[in-house]
Amino acid sequence: MTRQRLKIYNGQLITPYKTIKQGTILIEDGKIIALQEGNLDFSDADEIDAKGNYISPGFIDLHIHGGGGHDFMDNTVEAFLGIAETHARYGTTAMCPTTLTSEKEDLLKTLSIYKQADKLNVKGAQFIGMHLEGPYFALSQRGAQDPRYIRDPDPVEYKEILASTNVIRRWSAAPELIGAIEFGKYLKSKGVLAAIAHTDAIYEEVLEAFENGYTLATHFYSSMSGVSRRDCFRFAGVIESGYLIDEMDVEIIADGVHLPAPLLKLIYKIKGASRTALITDAMRGAGMPEGDSILGSLKNGLKVIIEDGVAKLPDRSSFAGSVATTDRLVRNMINMAGVSLEEAVRMISKTPARIMGIDDRKGTLTLGKDADVLVFDQDINIQHTIVGGNVIYSRI
Repeated sequence: MTRQRLKIYNGQLITPYKTIKQGTILIEDGKIIALQEGNLDFSDADEIDAKGNYISPGFIDLHIHGGGGHDFMDNTVEAFLGIAETHARYGTTAMCPTTLTSEKEDLLKTLSIYKQADKLNVKGAQFIGMHLEGPYFALSQRGAQDPRYIRDPDPVEYKEILASTNVIRRWSAAPELIGAIEFGKYLKSKGVLAAIAHTDAIYEEVLEAFENGYTLATHFYSSMSGVSRRDCFRFAGVIESGYLIDEMDVEIIADGVHLPAPLLKLIYKIKGASRTALITDAMRGAGMPEGDSILGSLKNGLKVIIEDGVAKLPDRSSFAGSVATTDRLVRNMINMAGVSLEEAVRMISKTPARIMGIDDRKGTLTLGKDADVLVFDQDINIQHTIVGGNVIYSRI
């Protein structure tokens, strides 16, 4: 069998330890086998001249619903593949397909389609497991989640769902709901990451949840409680809890709309790059023109409008997901939050890989890891996307 060999040279290598100003990376059979300063000989290899641009680990999106006119809950293989291919053009090499609050039957259908699409996904970002967002949320913090399907955790239901498949890697829920702590414990026992989302919890409830498996705050600041008054007393909410609990990870929609520059700076100042993952939370409008769209499935999703670089409910009372791509997230953290390129890349590669427990094979340019690699210019315009050593997108 012929070995698959790829050489990327004449680029600025972003490694976990430093940026090598003029370096080369060698890839064989989908793995990184060498990276160092200068030009390395590599016989019988395809070559990419980085032309002085950056060579970076691929971007990992932990929370994404759609793009290119598709949503994962359209429940078609074509939608899954279309989303993966759309976002690969913008630097995403791995993603957690994400659901919305729905009927159980629709959710089970999405999980079954994931397995079919995963086998055929050779031209897009790799799927690294499903993220279930809902239906166990606080109605008061539903945001754009459909209220018809919001409910408390049901052990019979979630045990059936988890037993039906092995592709669920994370599940977001409101920890203050009746039965939510037991739900978190069960997720943890099954190796599924529990995350806090769409919640009105106070600090004491968040702390208990953290101790029982809820170690990630989903789209930090969005659809979650801050300081509140109950009777005469003030209580810290989920936002303050995310700051107070040092070991709590947070994910942020750094599209420049969901969170303005001062909040991006504050999150980075307190949580740092090692505890903050950048996510798109993109819906089907990502990579598409502005105008009318649908959040969720074409069958029973919510009508939304895309304008000002974000999706909104038609009455403009709430955001309804972003239309960001991962390159935009990195660009915004640099230009709006003043974060260095290396730290911004860490927040979209090494940190999400660690959160998802795949940092043994993804997230950094390191010997032996999967060859998920990007080449981009100083403005984070993607020139090449490589997944598992295969070039799946080239701008030129």
